[in-house]
Amino acid sequence: MKKLLLLLLAMVAFSATADAQGFLKKLKDKAIEKAKDKIENKVERTVDKEMDAVLDGKKSEKTSKAKKQAEDAAEEVDDTPDAVAQNQKSDFVRGSVILFSDDFANEQMGEFPSKWDVSEGSLETASISGKKYAHSNAPDSRFSPLMENMKSYLPDVFTLEWDEFFCKAGEIPDFPFEFLFSDASGNQTGHIYMRYRPGNPDCYGNYTFKKGGGVDQNVGGSLDWDHLAKFTKVGQWNHFAISFNKRAFKFYLNGNRIINLPNVAAPARFEFIIQDENPYRGVANVVLAKGAVELYQRQATDLSAVEKAIAETGKFVTNNILFETGKATLKPESMEEIQKVADYMKKNPSVRFEVQGHTDNQGSDKINDPLSQQRAEAVVKALAQLGCDEFNLRAVGKGSHEPVADNKTDAGRAQNRRVEFIKK
Repeated sequence: MKKLLLLLLAMVAFSATADAQGFLKKLKDKAIEKAKDKIENKVERTVDKEMDAVLDGKKSEKTSKAKKQAEDAAEEVDDTPDAVAQNQKSDFVRGSVILFSDDFANEQMGEFPSKWDVSEGSLETASISGKKYAHSNAPDSRFSPLMENMKSYLPDVFTLEWDEFFCKAGEIPDFPFEFLFSDASGNQTGHIYMRYRPGNPDCYGNYTFKKGGGVDQNVGGSLDWDHLAKFTKVGQWNHFAISFNKRAFKFYLNGNRIINLPNVAAPARFEFIIQDENPYRGVANVVLAKGAVELYQRQATDLSAVEKAIAETGKFVTNNILFETGKATLKPESMEEIQKVADYMKKNPSVRFEVQGHTDNQGSDKINDPLSQQRAEAVVKALAQLGCDEFNLRAVGKGSHEPVADNKTDAGRAQNRRVEFIKK
């Protein structure tokens, strides 16, 4: 019995030991698997983390590139309402026929500018950084260009341009400036007042115009530095311009339109008014021209430069038809301008043109008169080769007998060397 009991105990013990060993083995196997899983998970997490960092970097780089592209595109094409309005404010087009121009280049320093007249005060030719201008050397100087008819010389469609110098802070305390429009009887039809105080900085003013259409009423407004600061160039020459078309008045500062009035009385003459004799006070590079931007830009975009000039003045004047020096041989770059005339003639096949050749006064009439005739004939021949009916073209040489600018300057002589297409 004892033996049997011992045998049973031994079997149980063996069985327990075997189970224990099996259990331990299972524990060991599970521990190894768990350790492996833990290591694998850690490796996966590390790899994922590194991959995320790489991907995030690429994403960030991609986002940065996309952002930069968007910013570059925004700089190149800004389609906000303000940007559109800004583009619309830069619509100035100089008239096609120069009626008066003066750059003061040939004036003697300290002398009264020869192309001007005063109703009050006085002027003298002065210079800023080598650029000559008409300087007011007396309080309240009022001056206007010398024209054949001093009471009425502005056409119903014109542009007027001039330069003024805006000095830096500390050079002078301030300076006022006025511009005046009048009718043929001397009655004021328009007035612009500006006062600039360098260093404040401050530039302010106002404007008043008589309304058109016979209405006994004025229209006006104010100008302030907040509006003008972004257009003004301190310590530099600033370019002013006026465009008038029958009733529409536009005023520009450095190409930016700052006054836009749809219906004002037509002026007959203009006058500059400088209220003090401080340095820098005056005007330079004055240009008065017949013609202007159309009343409505929508209409103007449908017209070529030739069509606009013919509609406004009855002729197209160009300095872009060039010849070899002393010859009637057209330069190749002239064909682009001649093509514009050809396109107009094909569109208007019944139109007849007198093609006038003009030279400067360099050389004798014995040379210039036949040369201008030959050049006009060369233009007619070129138009005929482009398909225009030569029957509608007549070549006329004018030599140097009808200048539109001063032949004493290179700029003036360049304006005089021109071709005019006169509609008949």
